[in-house]
Amino acid sequence: MKLEIGDIIPNFKAKNAIGEEFNSSVIIGKKPVVIFFYPKDFTPGCTKEACNFRDAYQDFQDLGAEVIGVSGDSEKSHQRFAKKYQLPYTLLSDSSGKLRKKFGVKKSLLGLIPGRETFVIDKNGMVQMRFNNLDANRHMKKALKKIKELVENE
Repeated sequence: MKLEIGDIIPNFKAKNAIGEEFNSSVIIGKKPVVIFFYPKDFTPGCTKEACNFRDAYQDFQDLGAEVIGVSGDSEKSHQRFAKKYQLPYTLLSDSSGKLRKKFGVKKSLLGLIPGRETFVIDKNGMVQMRFNNLDANRHMKKALKKIKELVENE
């Protein structure tokens, strides 16, 4: 399965950084959401990407959007990562790879590294943007631009 533009996000559950179960139905279909999949906590590119989303988090909030980061790291790793870099948004643990599979996020670099992919979902739960690029710097900018377009076109 691979989610494409125009697809409705299926409901999913995953553990957040403090070990609580996150249920996507709480926000998906109620407000715009950015979900960014990244390879690993504390690596240079992923730290840069996470901090880019942190630095723009208020901009997303002002537009009524939520941000969620997803990697295969454990809840404990996410907790340390969020604390060290003061990440204000939800981080979800996908240690089983079920979320990556549900969204169709492929591995990159010869299948060795979990992919870096960002989805922008509108308030109706529909995928409006899918961006796959190893360049960690581009994801937040593309997502914020798309969220602005969605809000302006409401």
